[in-house]
Amino acid sequence: METGLILAVGMLYAAAIYCMLRRSTVRLSLGLVLLGSATNLALFTTNKVTRSGPPLLPKDGLLAGPVADPVPQAFILTAIVINFGMLALLLVLVHLAERTVGSDEMKHLNTEVPPPSAPNE
Repeated sequence: METGLILAVGMLYAAAIYCMLRRSTVRLSLGLVLLGSATNLALFTTNKVTRSGPPLLPKDGLLAGPVADPVPQAFILTAIVINFGMLALLLVLVHLAERTVGSDEMKHLNTEVPPPSAPNE
């Protein structure tokens, strides 16, 4: 089970890097989303993938068996929320840049005006 998850993490990281190396802002944002998903899956995989009970104590206070560790789950949930917020901001910026410039290519987004040349002395 963990071997398959590790291979999936590697494939997600490879796809993320490939997308981020393209010269399109949409593909860049897709690469960042894939990077966040790969990191979430890597965090999930580092916590042992086992079938355990929920981390709740019964009324008598005795645990019936092994329970899941809630801390990695809380980290992953927080990372998912942060990744979703970053995706929303990125999509707004990509849409604004595409509407302003007219293209999502990185070379068209270079709108820096060169400084005026100095007069000959």
